[in-house]
Amino acid sequence: MIAPHGTIACFGEIVMRVSVPNGELPLQSARFDAHVGGAEANVAVALAALGHDTAMISAVPEGPLGDGVLGEMRRHGVDVTPIRRPAGRIGLYYHLPGGPMRPAEVIYDRAGSAFAEARPDDWNWDHLLDGIGWLHVSGVTPALGPDSAAAVLDAVTRARAAGIGVSFDGNWRGRLWDRWQSDPAAILKPIVAQATLLFGNHRDAGLLLGREFSGDGEDRRREAALALLDHFQSLEYVASTAREIMRPDAHRVTARIDTRDKSGASDAMLITPVIDRIGTGDAFAAGVLDGLWAGKGLADAARYGLGLSALKHGIHGDFAPFSRAAIGRTVSVAQDVSR
Repeated sequence: MIAPHGTIACFGEIVMRVSVPNGELPLQSARFDAHVGGAEANVAVALAALGHDTAMISAVPEGPLGDGVLGEMRRHGVDVTPIRRPAGRIGLYYHLPGGPMRPAEVIYDRAGSAFAEARPDDWNWDHLLDGIGWLHVSGVTPALGPDSAAAVLDAVTRARAAGIGVSFDGNWRGRLWDRWQSDPAAILKPIVAQATLLFGNHRDAGLLLGREFSGDGEDRRREAALALLDHFQSLEYVASTAREIMRPDAHRVTARIDTRDKSGASDAMLITPVIDRIGTGDAFAAGVLDGLWAGKGLADAARYGLGLSALKHGIHGDFAPFSRAAIGRTVSVAQDVSR
């Protein structure tokens, strides 16, 4: 995959994450941990840490809280010039880490945010895409509502027409979709049809194609990827992970990348201790993009993305601001399998 000429833009909502401290119930103690995050913002930060010029296209409310959010993005090297500053509120989500016999949980408070309230014509894509070499979006944004969904479709359609590569991460958010749409596939399929690279597994294939796929084994995961590549002719790559949760703090994860002609997969990587799983898929996406743009083979790029994802499992917050050297030290212990 040819490296982009120009800035890498990520379009989506920057949110505030409010986390209950590990080992506590909400309000058991008089504090929460706050982090800036969001699926697309996470990718922008990770790619900036890897040396890419990145920009965030979003809407963050005016005022001191919005100023703080932009300051955090700037601190990680992301260009925030394209971010709109309307009046309103910032989107939130609450992270409840869980514990023994109690799964982790995410509770959204994003309705009516400055980003979610934006109309499709608020985004001047002729201007926003000027100088952009790649556009990254995810399934979180269209799940916010019909205006956000229309904005994503407009963005990827205009990017594709301008010869800009597009990556799309499925990032299924059932609780967001349930608020307004009973047929998410109808919204997502035209968006995916514009993508060059899809981050998605057999479950995403089942949602988009309307039939079940199994994630049990390499051959079945390859089958799901090929079905996606056959259906969406603009797609060139499908990247995915498979996760086995051995215990809450120990996960075994494999990664793969498929094209129509070949595939590459990593060996399973044991990730322990798992400190924070939020944002690990976004870290994988950033690592895969960086690896493919650097000319790595499919197996090496899959292993590289998995290495960045593994590093993210070990720190709190949404972001994965790691260097290539750190990823290299992580993946050196794993071996890949090429097919």
